[in-house]
Amino acid sequence: MDTQKQYCESINLPDALSIRSMAEIHSKLSEEFSSKYEIFLSVPSGAEADLSFIQLIEAARRQASIDGKRFNLSSPVTGNVLKVLERAGFIESFDQEDLKFWLHKEVTL
Repeated sequence: MDTQKQYCESINLPDALSIRSMAEIHSKLSEEFSSKYEIFLSVPSGAEADLSFIQLIEAARRQASIDGKRFNLSSPVTGNVLKVLERAGFIESFDQEDLKFWLHKEVTL
């Protein structure tokens, strides 16, 4: 078995990231985190999202941190997902870790 596959998983999300798909996405994340150390989440650039998606991802980030696991986006969010973060007021309150996770921005002094 591929050693990298034992520790890392990449999950490709659907284009519809709304309350209707959260149970399925939550189940997939839980399943992969139970057996993997690191998860990379691929959010389609044209994905339609609502606040339930942001809430699920934030909860997954916190749980991964508590469990000593790594959780990353394969690329920075754009389009509708970025707009949801902006409208909900997340971006203006982002800290360094949030900027790195959601936007792949490194803060330098």
